[in-house]
Amino acid sequence: MIKIENISVMNFDNAIRGARNPMNSWDRSDSRWENGKFILGENDLALAKRLAVAGSDHRKFLRMVFVSMDITAPLYWWKEFDTYKVGTVANSCSTMHKIQAKPFSREDFSHDRLTPDALEVLDCVIEYLESERVMFNESKDRSHWHNMIQLLPSSFNQMRTVSLNYEVLINIYYARRNHKLAEWHTLCDEIEKLPYAKELILVRDKKEET
Repeated sequence: MIKIENISVMNFDNAIRGARNPMNSWDRSDSRWENGKFILGENDLALAKRLAVAGSDHRKFLRMVFVSMDITAPLYWWKEFDTYKVGTVANSCSTMHKIQAKPFSREDFSHDRLTPDALEVLDCVIEYLESERVMFNESKDRSHWHNMIQLLPSSFNQMRTVSLNYEVLINIYYARRNHKLAEWHTLCDEIEKLPYAKELILVRDKKEET
């Protein structure tokens, strides 16, 4: 299970201006703002596409196109996402501070692919975690808190606000689009919907075509 919300793409205007710095070709820039949205002009889009396909050394401007999104996903997925340390920042909801704040339920866990037998096991774990949560809130005895933290399944869903850039998204897309975890497929589907993703993120496919 994964949920992706509040996607924002920023700084295209500054990134494309920087892409023209090496050749001092700012006079050829033809992009514009329309109704609060930045539109790449024909000249700027052609330049951006050429640089994107040329490889990471030439498409440095894509590191300046920033993306922010809220992702709710299980801890087992976040462990893999944490591979991407360069060019990413994340602020997460804290299990350390807030695990006791609300009752545990199935909705707190990714369980969409569990068999009926496994669901019964999960329900037993949830029931135990909830009993420990109640006892911790009543007694403040840290032993109950440690029981929750150390028995918390990796299917527990955590929300993080994440910032990335288009270069990182290229790496994620091509490394994970065929991954056995379905959560990666959903993220890759969202990457494909980003502004100019077809021209600037799906660049390895474009390079193979040329």
